Amino acid sequence: MELPNLKKHFIEKGGLSEKDYASIQSYIQTKKVSKNDFLLKQGAICSHFFFVEQGLLRMYALNEEGKENILQFATEGWIVSDRGSVFFQEPSTYFIDAVEDTLVVMFDEHFINEVSKINTDFREKNEQLLQNHIRHLYKRISQLLGVSAKSRYLDFVSIYPDIMLRVPQWMIASYLGITPESLSRVRKALAEENFKPHK
Repeated sequence: MELPNLKKHFIEKGGLSEKDYASIQSYIQTKKVSKNDFLLKQGAICSHFFFVEQGLLRMYALNEEGKENILQFATEGWIVSDRGSVFFQEPSTYFIDAVEDTLVVMFDEHFINEVSKINTDFREKNEQLLQNHIRHLYKRISQLLGVSAKSRYLDFVSIYPDIMLRVPQWMIASYLGITPESLSRVRKALAEENFKPHK
């Protein structure tokens, strides 16, 4: 099976050569996930990282009222996982499901070890990606605590420019930590700003 997004990821971000990538083919495990099906449910132990070759995933938790709070979307070329559950073998507090029919590549620690044997730079590159992910999570926490809904929305558009038409508005509102009504007001205000006549 051709996996162009995975190949691009490993060569550009993982530091692998074409020959290295060809050597890891036997370790690659794929899974097709239908829309609304789960890769992870709350209470289960997450044992994999999920790379999106094609489609769209989301990771979310439920609050005390049963409302969904979306932590992350993952489109083509993105990786999503409950890293805490993977590393500490603890039950996850999150759900990961498919917003669209999705093809994922599943990585586990054995996979990472085997690729690291083929290319010794891979583990360091993978660690850099992990640290970058943590940096983005810190930024997201700061935004939810003290940044306006407008700024959060503009940041969302810059991070996920390709999914505005792929997810319902209530999911975007959930990611931003606002109500769908507030999201509508933000979008209306931005539209009015953009279409103001120049004097």
